[in-house]
Amino acid sequence: MIVSAADILKASILIVDDQESNVSLLEQLLGEAGYSCVSSTMHPQKVCALHRKNRYDLILLDLQMPGMDGFQVMEALKTNDADAYLPVVVLTAQPAHKLRALQAGAKDFISKPFDLVEVKTRIRNMLEVRLLYKMLEDYSKTLEQAVRERTAELRESEARYRSLTELASDWYWEQDDGGNFTKVSGPVLEMLGVRVDDFAGKRSDAAMGGWNEAERDVLRANIAARQPFLDLVLTRVDGDGSRRKYQVSGEPMFNQSCRFIGYRGIGLELLSRK
Repeated sequence: MIVSAADILKASILIVDDQESNVSLLEQLLGEAGYSCVSSTMHPQKVCALHRKNRYDLILLDLQMPGMDGFQVMEALKTNDADAYLPVVVLTAQPAHKLRALQAGAKDFISKPFDLVEVKTRIRNMLEVRLLYKMLEDYSKTLEQAVRERTAELRESEARYRSLTELASDWYWEQDDGGNFTKVSGPVLEMLGVRVDDFAGKRSDAAMGGWNEAERDVLRANIAARQPFLDLVLTRVDGDGSRRKYQVSGEPMFNQSCRFIGYRGIGLELLSRK
């Protein structure tokens, strides 16, 4: 990200000082330097309202003012929830006030009496930092919105996928990242050797037998390795001698951060014969 000289000169600046001579000097200095959006006030009580309305890029704030000093102004500015960054450079003739002002939230300070070169340099540097901060904030908001929109699209696509796969298959299953089944329809538990009573609270040892163990081991190995598989065939011989064949496909699932979050798969029964 780069801030151009033109953007810096167009930045909005508010001068807050109860001394008219200081205000005039700073206005003249900034005008001669090419700044085109400079305003001022000699009433510190008005600063918060002015900042809420105009969202200044920089506030040049005198600390020694009657009625409401610069420290009180900074405390009041902190209540503006719309701006987490306090764009304040304090103006002070008291060396002891510099550290206190920085601790109160000021981003920099300018010493009185003014050194004109120092004033121009500090103002330009602060504005560059401020505008970079705003650019980063805008970029973060844009990125956050893009992520929300993309997440919504993915969820919609996921819902369509599930609907279509369930329609196109006899059964469907899902597992979480710990291997726990979160959705099951069909004989997938028996294929994997999971006891039915372990999952649903109902004992069914008969359903466990008759599977081709070599084929079942291949299915379990694919899932354990988080590998996708397509049209894997498993067979089972029932108690009456009939042979059943099932075709199974599955894939691991990952979130937007590429973290594994589980497994899902579909299947259908191919044929049944003695």
